[in-house]
Amino acid sequence: MKSLAILVALFAAAAAFVAVRIGDTTTGLLAATSLICAYTTFRSQHISSYLRIFVAIFAIEVIVFGVLCLAAQLHEWPREWADYEIPESLPLSVAFFAIGVYAISFVPLVRAMMRIADRYFDSRDVADARIWPFPSYRAAERKIGAAMVVFLVLINQAEVGINIRLSFFSRDWFNAIQNKDAKAFWYQLFTVFLVWAFLYIFAAVVEYVVTSTMVIRWRRWLTGYYLDRWLDNHRHYRMSLAGSPADNPDQRISEDINRFIDGGDIGYGIYSFSILLISNLSSLVSFAILLWLLSANFTLPGTHIAVPGFLFWAALIYAAVGTWLTHWIGNPLALLSFKRQRYEADFRFSLARLREYTEQVALLSGEETEKRSLKARFGAIVANYFEIISCRKRLTAFTQSYSQISPFIPYIVSAPFYFAGKITLGIMTQTASAFSNVNNALTFVVSYYVYLADYKSVLDRLTSFDQSIEKADAYELRPQPARVAPGASNVSLAEVTLRLPDGRTIVEDANLDLVSEIPALFVGPSGSGKSTLFRAIAGIWPYGQGKIDLPSSAKLMLLPQKPYIPIGSLRSALAYPGAPEHYDDATLRDALEATQLGYLADKLDVEGVWQQQLSGGEQQRLSIARALLEKPDWLFLDEATTAMDEPMEAGIYQALRERLPRTTIVSIGHRATIEQYHERRLEMQPSGGSGIFTPKDNVGKAAE
Repeated sequence: MKSLAILVALFAAAAAFVAVRIGDTTTGLLAATSLICAYTTFRSQHISSYLRIFVAIFAIEVIVFGVLCLAAQLHEWPREWADYEIPESLPLSVAFFAIGVYAISFVPLVRAMMRIADRYFDSRDVADARIWPFPSYRAAERKIGAAMVVFLVLINQAEVGINIRLSFFSRDWFNAIQNKDAKAFWYQLFTVFLVWAFLYIFAAVVEYVVTSTMVIRWRRWLTGYYLDRWLDNHRHYRMSLAGSPADNPDQRISEDINRFIDGGDIGYGIYSFSILLISNLSSLVSFAILLWLLSANFTLPGTHIAVPGFLFWAALIYAAVGTWLTHWIGNPLALLSFKRQRYEADFRFSLARLREYTEQVALLSGEETEKRSLKARFGAIVANYFEIISCRKRLTAFTQSYSQISPFIPYIVSAPFYFAGKITLGIMTQTASAFSNVNNALTFVVSYYVYLADYKSVLDRLTSFDQSIEKADAYELRPQPARVAPGASNVSLAEVTLRLPDGRTIVEDANLDLVSEIPALFVGPSGSGKSTLFRAIAGIWPYGQGKIDLPSSAKLMLLPQKPYIPIGSLRSALAYPGAPEHYDDATLRDALEATQLGYLADKLDVEGVWQQQLSGGEQQRLSIARALLEKPDWLFLDEATTAMDEPMEAGIYQALRERLPRTTIVSIGHRATIEQYHERRLEMQPSGGSGIFTPKDNVGKAAE
């Protein structure tokens, strides 16, 4: 950006020299504006990476269009191209665009949008891309994305230029109709209109393909980014413990990211709004100049007072009033849309949870309670929906009235001049077209207010999701399990105190060594912190203090009471979290046989929701089978066999002893059945106050 800023400054100096030489104030204004543009371009190295792309495009256009404009000013423009001279308004306009992009980068709402957008344009990932018909190539993902944005902005500006050319076709064509000039009529239709219309259609198709490609690449990268942030370092678990305000993270990742980029069911995303804004600005400047020239001699209705650019000022005032009224009427929509997405997500989550626990609900005959709960949640959706209807009803009444009246205003204003014979029908229609384009550009907010309100709610949801992730990161793991020097074989806890998310202490001053290859059993009343202690050792509990040392190369595995079984094939569920291809069929079948699940051995490739198809005991045995495959050095069983009957539980522990002779098993349990498989007994005893416990060593029965 520094080099580009220097080039813009050099052009500004050249424009100033030409302005002095030919005594042209407009060129002097161009020089002054370009100098400001050079400054903002230089400063743009500190703004959003996404917005910096637009600043660079406009700064380059200032130089290119400006040099061509100066060439015309110095009479260096080819005579045969006299009809295509670059007007001074063009480089002046793009200079204002560059300055404007820099200025809006400091708007809080824009900064919030850019914090999310810039992650893609700041990434260091390398990816494949292909431009038909050339072969594929590898480049930084951010450069591929930036190149597509540049291309799309340029093609969009070309489309605006084509529309301007077609406005002149419209003028000449209607003049031919008025003059009954058949030759000019057909010439304009076949030689002018068809050529430019074809070019516009071609540009629109190319724009669609490139836009769609960029959107899906951007969404793929941003989805991966949020998945990594959510799942890495157990953030998802810490967010759930902290009672995160970011409800339904699945919706934030699957839907809100898509809405942020592409718009989804909203219809417009960050790219769409960016290009729409650029398109509207380009149309505004281009057609405003045309409208000003067309209405240069218009007078106030009923008077002889000439007002230069009368229709431009009429469009400006008309649009300003419409925009203010639209915002005043539709202001509540952003908050209502935010609530709507939350209510919808809560309702979907409740339905999904009911499907997951359908058996438990049926056993308790809880259907009536579930119906009341679901209807209440849906009732919130309905109430919110009617609030949105009420707001949009008023907004629609105004915007539709506005859009119905708008097309007639330029005709009403220009009609006296047409009937007086001062302008032709072609000029009248061209004036109306220019007024319509200027008005549409100025009423951007009026036209897209509903979409902007919905988009604001999406931005708020992603922003709150980011804040929840940052809040989870703020909970540093204390105690932080540390890998000690090679040679150590024990798991050691020193002055470990653990708290619940609400701040209440549950385990205090835990000092103990879990000795390698000596199985230990933790016992104690429910809620005494046994499971919490296991999670601290596993490194996922963030509330506490003290020191936990682990053997440097030891592999730890913790099996909870309710195992997680992903949707998919039984093979994948059994190998989880490993890849199923890491184990051959014989190994998987042997693990199933060892855990008394041999009758499932022929269903390894059957897809299904195994969490629902297997009983609680079968799910726990499947989890034990995973441990047999994983062969950890330390296996922590958090009541991982309580859904089995005592003989089966004993058989499972016997299988663990036989098949994992080098694995140290540490269990939480209440049954006497498993005591014989442990050589050490640790009891959670009350310590210091109500609800606070400390693990104490007791001598248990040795395994028989």
